[in-house]
Amino acid sequence: MSFSKSFSAALASLGIAALCFGYFASYIPYSMMTKMITEGLFPGMDGKGFNGFVIQPVVVLGSFVSMYIFITAKGWWKFATHSKVMGVSVPRPQWFTFVSGLCTACQIITTTLAYTFHGISIVFAMLLMRGGVLIMAPVVDLVVKRRKRRIYWPSFAAAALSLAALLVGFAEKGGIEITLVAAVNIGIYLFVYFFRLFFMSGRAKSDDADERRRYFTEEQMVANPILLIAIFVIGFLGRGGAVDSMAYQFWQGFVSFPFQGYFLVTFLIGVFSYGTGLFGSLIFLDKRENTFTVPANRASSILAGVIASYLLAIFYGKRFPSSYELVGASLIIAAILFLMYRTIIDKRRASRGAAEAGHPKRGG
Repeated sequence: MSFSKSFSAALASLGIAALCFGYFASYIPYSMMTKMITEGLFPGMDGKGFNGFVIQPVVVLGSFVSMYIFITAKGWWKFATHSKVMGVSVPRPQWFTFVSGLCTACQIITTTLAYTFHGISIVFAMLLMRGGVLIMAPVVDLVVKRRKRRIYWPSFAAAALSLAALLVGFAEKGGIEITLVAAVNIGIYLFVYFFRLFFMSGRAKSDDADERRRYFTEEQMVANPILLIAIFVIGFLGRGGAVDSMAYQFWQGFVSFPFQGYFLVTFLIGVFSYGTGLFGSLIFLDKRENTFTVPANRASSILAGVIASYLLAIFYGKRFPSSYELVGASLIIAAILFLMYRTIIDKRRASRGAAEAGHPKRGG
Protein backbone atom coordinates (compact mmCIF):
# COMPACT_ATOMS: atom_id res chain seq x y z
CA MET A 1 0.00 0.00 0.00
CA SER A 2 1.38 3.45 -0.97
CA PHE A 3 2.00 6.20 1.59
CA SER A 4 -0.90 8.23 0.13
CA LYS A 5 -3.33 5.33 0.56
CA SER A 6 -2.02 4.55 4.04
CA PHE A 7 -2.42 8.18 5.05
CA SER A 8 -5.95 8.32 3.64
CA ALA A 9 -6.85 5.11 5.48
CA ALA A 10 -5.51 6.55 8.73
CA LEU A 11 -7.59 9.70 8.28
CA ALA A 12 -10.68 7.64 7.50
CA SER A 13 -10.24 5.64 10.69
CA LEU A 14 -10.13 8.83 12.74
CA GLY A 15 -13.22 10.19 11.01
CA ILE A 16 -14.49 13.68 11.72
CA ALA A 17 -11.88 14.19 14.46
CA ALA A 18 -9.11 14.13 11.83
CA LEU A 19 -11.03 16.61 9.67
CA CYS A 20 -11.45 18.93 12.65
CA PHE A 21 -7.72 18.76 13.36
CA GLY A 22 -6.90 19.54 9.72
CA TYR A 23 -9.27 22.51 9.83
CA PHE A 24 -7.71 23.68 13.10
CA ALA A 25 -4.13 23.27 11.83
CA SER A 26 -4.91 25.22 8.64
CA TYR A 27 -6.76 28.03 10.38
CA ILE A 28 -3.93 29.06 12.70
CA PRO A 29 -1.47 30.14 9.94
CA TYR A 30 -4.31 31.35 7.69
CA SER A 31 -5.80 33.81 10.20
CA MET A 32 -2.43 34.78 11.70
CA MET A 33 -0.71 35.49 8.37
CA THR A 34 -3.72 37.48 7.11
CA LYS A 35 -3.44 39.78 10.14
CA MET A 36 0.31 40.05 9.65
CA ILE A 37 0.18 41.05 5.98
CA THR A 38 -2.51 43.70 6.58
CA GLU A 39 -0.93 45.14 9.73
CA GLY A 40 2.64 45.18 8.46
CA LEU A 41 4.11 42.58 10.80
CA PHE A 42 6.29 40.70 8.33
CA PRO A 43 10.03 41.55 8.21
CA GLY A 44 10.71 44.72 6.25
CA MET A 45 7.14 46.03 6.42
CA ASP A 46 7.76 48.36 9.42
CA GLY A 47 4.10 48.34 10.40
CA LYS A 48 2.86 49.34 6.93
CA GLY A 49 0.38 46.68 5.89
CA PHE A 50 -1.55 46.14 2.68
CA ASN A 51 -5.21 46.84 2.09
CA GLY A 52 -7.47 43.80 2.53
CA PHE A 53 -8.73 44.06 -1.05
CA VAL A 54 -5.30 44.32 -2.68
CA ILE A 55 -4.15 40.93 -1.35
CA GLN A 56 -7.24 39.08 -2.61
CA PRO A 57 -6.04 38.19 -6.16
CA VAL A 58 -2.93 36.37 -4.88
CA VAL A 59 -4.84 34.74 -1.98
CA VAL A 60 -7.51 33.43 -4.35
CA LEU A 61 -4.82 32.27 -6.79
CA GLY A 62 -3.20 30.23 -4.02
CA SER A 63 -6.55 28.71 -3.12
CA PHE A 64 -7.33 27.95 -6.79
CA VAL A 65 -4.01 26.17 -7.40
CA SER A 66 -4.40 24.17 -4.18
CA MET A 67 -7.92 23.11 -5.19
CA TYR A 68 -6.79 21.88 -8.61
CA ILE A 69 -3.83 19.96 -7.18
CA PHE A 70 -5.90 18.29 -4.44
CA ILE A 71 -8.79 17.14 -6.63
CA THR A 72 -6.39 15.92 -9.33
CA ALA A 73 -4.17 14.07 -6.85
CA LYS A 74 -7.20 12.38 -5.27
CA GLY A 75 -8.66 11.49 -8.68
CA TRP A 76 -12.00 13.03 -7.75
CA TRP A 77 -12.72 14.63 -11.14
CA LYS A 78 -14.31 11.28 -12.09
CA PHE A 79 -17.06 11.82 -9.49
CA ALA A 80 -18.26 15.06 -11.08
CA THR A 81 -21.13 15.15 -13.56
CA HIS A 82 -19.73 14.99 -17.11
CA SER A 83 -20.89 16.25 -20.48
CA LYS A 84 -19.53 15.63 -23.96
CA VAL A 85 -17.89 18.68 -25.56
CA MET A 86 -16.63 18.00 -29.09
CA GLY A 87 -16.37 14.33 -28.22
CA VAL A 88 -14.46 14.95 -24.98
CA SER A 89 -15.95 14.17 -21.56
CA VAL A 90 -15.71 17.35 -19.47
CA PRO A 91 -16.61 17.65 -15.76
CA ARG A 92 -19.33 20.18 -14.97
CA PRO A 93 -21.43 21.24 -11.98
CA GLN A 94 -25.13 20.62 -11.54
CA TRP A 95 -27.32 23.67 -10.96
CA PHE A 96 -27.37 23.32 -7.19
CA THR A 97 -23.62 22.70 -6.90
CA PHE A 98 -23.10 25.75 -9.12
CA VAL A 99 -25.16 27.91 -6.74
CA SER A 100 -23.40 26.36 -3.77
CA GLY A 101 -20.07 27.13 -5.44
CA LEU A 102 -21.07 30.79 -5.84
CA CYS A 103 -21.94 30.88 -2.14
CA THR A 104 -18.56 29.32 -1.35
CA ALA A 105 -16.80 31.96 -3.44
CA CYS A 106 -18.48 34.72 -1.41
CA GLN A 107 -17.59 32.86 1.78
CA ILE A 108 -13.90 32.67 0.82
CA ILE A 109 -13.47 36.38 0.22
CA THR A 110 -15.59 37.55 3.16
CA THR A 111 -13.70 35.26 5.55
CA THR A 112 -10.33 36.66 4.50
CA LEU A 113 -11.61 40.25 4.61
CA ALA A 114 -12.96 39.72 8.15
CA TYR A 115 -9.40 39.35 9.43
CA THR A 116 -8.16 42.50 7.70
CA PHE A 117 -10.33 45.06 9.52
CA HIS A 118 -8.47 47.14 12.09
CA GLY A 119 -9.87 47.23 15.62
CA ILE A 120 -11.46 43.77 15.37
CA SER A 121 -9.52 40.86 16.83
CA ILE A 122 -9.26 37.48 15.14
CA VAL A 123 -11.24 35.83 17.93
CA PHE A 124 -14.03 38.41 17.91
CA ALA A 125 -14.39 38.23 14.11
CA MET A 126 -14.58 34.45 14.43
CA LEU A 127 -17.20 34.62 17.15
CA LEU A 128 -19.40 36.85 14.99
CA MET A 129 -19.20 34.62 11.93
CA ARG A 130 -19.21 31.27 13.71
CA GLY A 131 -21.98 32.20 16.12
CA GLY A 132 -24.28 33.19 13.27
CA VAL A 133 -23.75 29.87 11.52
CA LEU A 134 -24.36 28.01 14.79
CA ILE A 135 -27.78 29.64 14.98
CA MET A 136 -28.53 28.51 11.44
CA ALA A 137 -27.59 24.85 11.90
CA PRO A 138 -30.68 23.59 13.79
CA VAL A 139 -32.91 25.78 11.59
CA VAL A 140 -31.54 24.20 8.40
CA ASP A 141 -31.96 20.71 9.89
CA LEU A 142 -35.60 21.45 10.70
CA VAL A 143 -36.56 23.02 7.35
CA VAL A 144 -34.88 20.52 5.03
CA LYS A 145 -37.62 18.09 4.01
CA ARG A 146 -35.85 15.76 1.64
CA ARG A 147 -33.92 13.88 4.30
CA LYS A 148 -35.28 14.38 7.79
CA ARG A 149 -32.64 13.85 10.45
CA ARG A 150 -33.03 13.23 14.11
CA ILE A 151 -31.13 15.85 16.12
CA TYR A 152 -29.55 14.24 19.17
CA TRP A 153 -29.29 16.07 22.47
CA PRO A 154 -25.45 16.23 22.57
CA SER A 155 -25.56 18.16 19.30
CA PHE A 156 -28.05 20.65 20.76
CA ALA A 157 -25.89 21.02 23.86
CA ALA A 158 -22.78 21.67 21.77
CA ALA A 159 -24.61 24.25 19.67
CA ALA A 160 -25.93 25.99 22.81
CA LEU A 161 -22.48 26.14 24.39
CA SER A 162 -20.94 27.49 21.20
CA LEU A 163 -23.65 30.15 21.01
CA ALA A 164 -22.94 31.04 24.64
CA ALA A 165 -19.31 31.63 23.61
CA LEU A 166 -20.59 34.12 21.02
CA LEU A 167 -22.65 35.98 23.64
CA VAL A 168 -19.64 36.19 25.94
CA GLY A 169 -17.69 37.75 23.08
CA PHE A 170 -20.39 40.38 22.61
CA ALA A 171 -20.32 41.16 26.34
CA GLU A 172 -16.87 42.72 25.90
CA LYS A 173 -17.23 46.30 24.73
CA GLY A 174 -13.73 47.71 25.02
CA GLY A 175 -11.53 47.78 21.96
CA ILE A 176 -14.19 46.46 19.58
CA GLU A 177 -14.89 48.70 16.59
CA ILE A 178 -17.38 47.30 14.13
CA THR A 179 -17.45 49.52 11.05
CA LEU A 180 -20.26 49.49 8.50
CA VAL A 181 -18.01 47.73 5.97
CA ALA A 182 -17.14 45.03 8.53
CA ALA A 183 -20.82 44.55 9.43
CA VAL A 184 -21.84 44.25 5.76
CA ASN A 185 -19.00 41.79 5.14
CA ILE A 186 -20.11 39.53 8.01
CA GLY A 187 -23.75 39.88 6.93
CA ILE A 188 -22.89 38.62 3.42
CA TYR A 189 -20.89 35.76 4.94
CA LEU A 190 -23.87 34.59 6.99
CA PHE A 191 -26.34 35.07 4.12
CA VAL A 192 -24.42 32.84 1.68
CA TYR A 193 -23.62 30.29 4.39
CA PHE A 194 -27.32 29.66 5.00
CA PHE A 195 -27.93 28.72 1.37
CA ARG A 196 -24.77 26.63 1.21
CA LEU A 197 -25.82 24.57 4.23
CA PHE A 198 -29.34 24.30 2.81
CA PHE A 199 -28.13 22.83 -0.49
CA MET A 200 -25.65 20.53 1.23
CA SER A 201 -28.31 19.20 3.58
CA GLY A 202 -30.82 18.54 0.84
CA ARG A 203 -28.47 17.17 -1.79
CA ALA A 204 -25.26 15.74 -0.32
CA LYS A 205 -25.69 14.44 3.23
CA SER A 206 -26.14 10.76 2.51
CA ASP A 207 -24.59 7.36 3.16
CA ASP A 208 -23.18 7.37 -0.38
CA ALA A 209 -19.55 8.55 -0.16
CA ASP A 210 -19.37 8.98 -3.93
CA GLU A 211 -22.35 11.35 -3.82
CA ARG A 212 -20.58 13.47 -1.21
CA ARG A 213 -17.39 13.51 -3.32
CA ARG A 214 -19.44 14.54 -6.36
CA TYR A 215 -20.94 17.47 -4.49
CA PHE A 216 -17.57 18.55 -3.10
CA THR A 217 -15.80 18.36 -6.47
CA GLU A 218 -18.50 20.22 -8.38
CA GLU A 219 -18.78 22.93 -5.73
CA GLN A 220 -15.02 23.46 -5.57
CA MET A 221 -14.56 23.57 -9.34
CA VAL A 222 -16.96 26.53 -9.38
CA ALA A 223 -15.91 28.53 -6.30
CA ASN A 224 -12.27 29.47 -6.85
CA PRO A 225 -12.29 29.99 -10.66
CA ILE A 226 -15.46 32.10 -10.51
CA LEU A 227 -14.04 34.18 -7.65
CA LEU A 228 -10.74 34.80 -9.43
CA ILE A 229 -12.53 35.80 -12.65
CA ALA A 230 -14.96 38.06 -10.78
CA ILE A 231 -12.15 39.87 -8.95
CA PHE A 232 -10.30 40.39 -12.25
CA VAL A 233 -13.39 41.77 -14.04
CA ILE A 234 -14.26 44.12 -11.16
CA GLY A 235 -10.66 45.29 -10.96
CA PHE A 236 -10.35 45.78 -14.72
CA LEU A 237 -13.54 47.83 -14.92
CA GLY A 238 -12.55 49.98 -11.94
CA ARG A 239 -8.85 50.35 -12.68
CA GLY A 240 -9.22 54.08 -13.42
CA GLY A 241 -11.37 54.86 -10.38
CA ALA A 242 -10.60 56.29 -6.97
CA VAL A 243 -7.42 54.86 -5.45
CA ASP A 244 -9.23 53.85 -2.26
CA SER A 245 -12.06 52.03 -4.06
CA MET A 246 -12.46 48.27 -3.85
CA ALA A 247 -12.19 47.85 -7.64
CA TYR A 248 -8.98 49.87 -7.89
CA GLN A 249 -7.43 47.88 -5.03
CA PHE A 250 -8.40 44.61 -6.74
CA TRP A 251 -6.64 45.79 -9.91
CA GLN A 252 -3.51 46.73 -7.97
CA GLY A 253 -3.60 43.22 -6.55
CA PHE A 254 -3.08 41.91 -10.11
CA VAL A 255 -0.66 44.46 -11.60
CA SER A 256 1.33 45.88 -8.67
CA PHE A 257 1.14 43.88 -5.43
CA PRO A 258 2.70 40.61 -6.78
CA PHE A 259 5.98 42.47 -7.43
CA GLN A 260 6.37 44.07 -4.00
CA GLY A 261 8.14 41.16 -2.33
CA TYR A 262 5.25 39.50 -0.51
CA PHE A 263 3.84 37.27 -3.22
CA LEU A 264 4.95 33.98 -1.63
CA VAL A 265 3.59 34.64 1.87
CA THR A 266 0.30 35.87 0.41
CA PHE A 267 0.12 32.84 -1.87
CA LEU A 268 0.59 30.67 1.23
CA ILE A 269 -2.34 32.44 2.86
CA GLY A 270 -4.39 31.20 -0.08
CA VAL A 271 -3.02 27.67 0.35
CA PHE A 272 -4.00 27.64 4.04
CA SER A 273 -7.32 29.25 3.12
CA TYR A 274 -8.01 26.29 0.86
CA GLY A 275 -7.00 23.98 3.71
CA THR A 276 -9.74 25.47 5.85
CA GLY A 277 -12.19 25.20 2.96
CA LEU A 278 -11.19 21.62 2.22
CA PHE A 279 -11.47 20.25 5.75
CA GLY A 280 -14.42 22.50 6.59
CA SER A 281 -16.42 21.33 3.57
CA LEU A 282 -15.72 17.67 4.32
CA ILE A 283 -16.91 18.21 7.90
CA PHE A 284 -20.16 19.77 6.65
CA LEU A 285 -20.67 16.92 4.18
CA ASP A 286 -20.65 14.37 7.00
CA LYS A 287 -24.00 12.57 6.87
CA ARG A 288 -24.91 13.57 10.42
CA GLU A 289 -27.12 16.58 11.17
CA ASN A 290 -25.86 20.16 10.84
CA THR A 291 -26.48 20.65 14.55
CA PHE A 292 -23.59 18.20 15.03
CA THR A 293 -21.25 19.06 12.15
CA VAL A 294 -21.46 22.87 12.39
CA PRO A 295 -20.34 23.05 16.06
CA ALA A 296 -17.52 20.62 15.22
CA ASN A 297 -16.38 22.95 12.44
CA ARG A 298 -16.87 26.19 14.37
CA ALA A 299 -15.19 24.91 17.54
CA SER A 300 -12.04 24.03 15.63
CA SER A 301 -11.70 27.48 14.10
CA ILE A 302 -12.39 29.42 17.30
CA LEU A 303 -9.72 27.51 19.19
CA ALA A 304 -7.34 28.14 16.29
CA GLY A 305 -8.16 31.84 16.50
CA VAL A 306 -7.30 31.96 20.19
CA ILE A 307 -3.94 30.29 19.55
CA ALA A 308 -3.21 32.61 16.61
CA SER A 309 -3.99 35.62 18.84
CA TYR A 310 -1.58 34.36 21.49
CA LEU A 311 1.16 33.86 18.90
CA LEU A 312 0.66 37.39 17.57
CA ALA A 313 0.82 38.75 21.12
CA ILE A 314 3.94 36.80 22.09
CA PHE A 315 5.99 37.38 18.93
CA TYR A 316 4.64 40.66 17.54
CA GLY A 317 3.41 42.62 20.55
CA LYS A 318 -0.30 42.49 19.72
CA ARG A 319 -2.79 42.29 22.58
CA PHE A 320 -3.37 39.01 24.37
CA PRO A 321 -6.84 37.41 24.25
CA SER A 322 -9.08 38.98 26.88
CA SER A 323 -10.74 37.15 29.75
CA TYR A 324 -14.00 37.26 27.76
CA GLU A 325 -12.37 35.51 24.83
CA LEU A 326 -10.83 32.90 27.11
CA VAL A 327 -14.21 32.20 28.72
CA GLY A 328 -15.63 31.81 25.23
CA ALA A 329 -12.85 29.35 24.37
CA SER A 330 -13.64 27.37 27.53
CA LEU A 331 -17.27 27.09 26.46
CA ILE A 332 -16.09 25.84 23.08
CA ILE A 333 -13.97 23.15 24.77
CA ALA A 334 -17.08 22.04 26.66
CA ALA A 335 -18.92 21.89 23.33
CA ILE A 336 -16.20 19.64 21.92
CA LEU A 337 -16.63 17.27 24.87
CA PHE A 338 -20.32 16.91 24.02
CA LEU A 339 -19.43 16.25 20.38
CA MET A 340 -16.95 13.59 21.47
CA TYR A 341 -19.71 12.00 23.53
CA ARG A 342 -21.96 12.02 20.45
CA THR A 343 -19.23 10.24 18.48
CA ILE A 344 -19.00 7.58 21.20
CA ILE A 345 -22.78 7.10 21.02
CA ASP A 346 -22.59 6.58 17.24
CA LYS A 347 -19.79 4.02 17.53
CA ARG A 348 -21.60 2.07 20.27
CA ARG A 349 -24.81 2.05 18.23
CA ALA A 350 -22.94 0.84 15.13
CA SER A 351 -21.19 -1.92 17.10
CA ARG A 352 -24.46 -3.03 18.65
CA GLY A 353 -26.15 -3.11 15.26
CA ALA A 354 -23.31 -5.13 13.76
CA ALA A 355 -23.46 -7.59 16.67
CA GLU A 356 -27.22 -8.02 16.29
CA ALA A 357 -26.85 -8.54 12.53
CA GLY A 358 -24.22 -11.21 13.12
CA HIS A 359 -26.28 -13.04 15.77
CA PRO A 360 -29.94 -12.91 14.73
CA LYS A 361 -32.53 -13.97 17.27
CA ARG A 362 -33.84 -17.52 16.93
CA GLY A 363 -37.51 -17.82 16.27
CA GLY A 364 -39.76 -20.18 18.29
